[in-house]
Amino acid sequence: MAKKAFINCNLLDGTREMVLQEGVTVLVENNRITAVGRDVSVPSDAEKIDLTGKYMMPGMINAHIHLPSSGMPGGSSRTPEQVQKMKKSKIIMAVMKYLCKKAAKTQLLSGTTTVRTVGGVDEIDSTLRDEINAGKYLGPRILAANAAVSVPGGHMAGVLAFEATSPEEGVQFVDRIAKDNPDLIKLMVTGGVLDGKRGEPGELKMDPAIIKACCDEAHKLGYYVAAHVESPEGVKAALENGVDTIEHGAKPDEYIIKLFKERNAADICTISPAAPIAMIDPKILKLPEDAQFNGEIVLKGIVDCAKECLANDIPVGLGTDAGCPWVFHYDTWRELAYFSKYLGVSHECSIYTATLGNAKILGIDKETGSVEPGKSADLLVLKGNPLVDFKTLSTPEMVVMKGHIIRNPKIKKHEDIDRQLDEIYERL
Repeated sequence: MAKKAFINCNLLDGTREMVLQEGVTVLVENNRITAVGRDVSVPSDAEKIDLTGKYMMPGMINAHIHLPSSGMPGGSSRTPEQVQKMKKSKIIMAVMKYLCKKAAKTQLLSGTTTVRTVGGVDEIDSTLRDEINAGKYLGPRILAANAAVSVPGGHMAGVLAFEATSPEEGVQFVDRIAKDNPDLIKLMVTGGVLDGKRGEPGELKMDPAIIKACCDEAHKLGYYVAAHVESPEGVKAALENGVDTIEHGAKPDEYIIKLFKERNAADICTISPAAPIAMIDPKILKLPEDAQFNGEIVLKGIVDCAKECLANDIPVGLGTDAGCPWVFHYDTWRELAYFSKYLGVSHECSIYTATLGNAKILGIDKETGSVEPGKSADLLVLKGNPLVDFKTLSTPEMVVMKGHIIRNPKIKKHEDIDRQLDEIYERL
């Protein structure tokens, strides 16, 4: 039916000032929310969905994921040369697209109705976005960066990113990416936890001149720029040269805070990949021992950056970095829990950040992010109250995507790994 009435909702609307509202009716027509309130009249031709005892909130928004990766530990690593050879095979690329499509569907079934991809294989992410938007199959709203721009020896170089050797070549890669109509441009400015020297996980890799050239070209074409950054030096270089969102982050000083404000930039907090690396035995994680040392540095930097940004009224969003080891596409809820515990903020603040807060940073707050009339019916129905326990988010009772209802979504999970991640959650 075109009209749906969700009645007797316990509603968390996703706004910054949200309070639990009981006995609310949410009307949906033609995939849009048309009315929200306790005294809403239900049309006689509407399908009624009684949510007595249930909790409704906006669908979550995951602002940082990688669709090509599964999150499984100890996966085989490929050299850039191997990856480029594999990409020449139509069969392998078809399999890769299938895996990305499956990952996107997993995000949706777990209650994440919008994802932003920040490093993928060629134009697969934007192709999936377009096919979902055309109604070919059900999936989340996708904001796609497609492949990123890195430098030789840089983060994900030759794997999920092109290798620019000069400002001119950086511009050429931005233009090449833009031909597939992405939603943003992604730069790999520094190294990461797994590809950095011991004690130097955020080594600056991209020359500032390349950063500036890429940002200037992206802005000229109408795209904003997100950058992988995991050191103070990298954050400074990124913001000084035009980056709009800092992904991950590092402890900021007064100058960095000033740069954030001057650029109207935002910080995207990604605790999910760093927490297990820092807190679980590297042998269990199947990672090099240096990874734990570097993971602790990066974790502290991510948390410090988000804390300082919040304290200075700089927008902070969150993403899971799904696809990294031990970060699965069904685990957006863990980032909300980490965000609350590590930053010392309320459950309401975490939910706002993962819904309307993220939507504002990504420029889609007129479309989604809160349960308000006029917005897309992107909704999440839960058995328990997430203000009491975030873990209720891990088993949604219902996911609604643009008015399409998915009841009791089923997801294949990795129970052994989940138990170890749950131990981290319980210890926090």
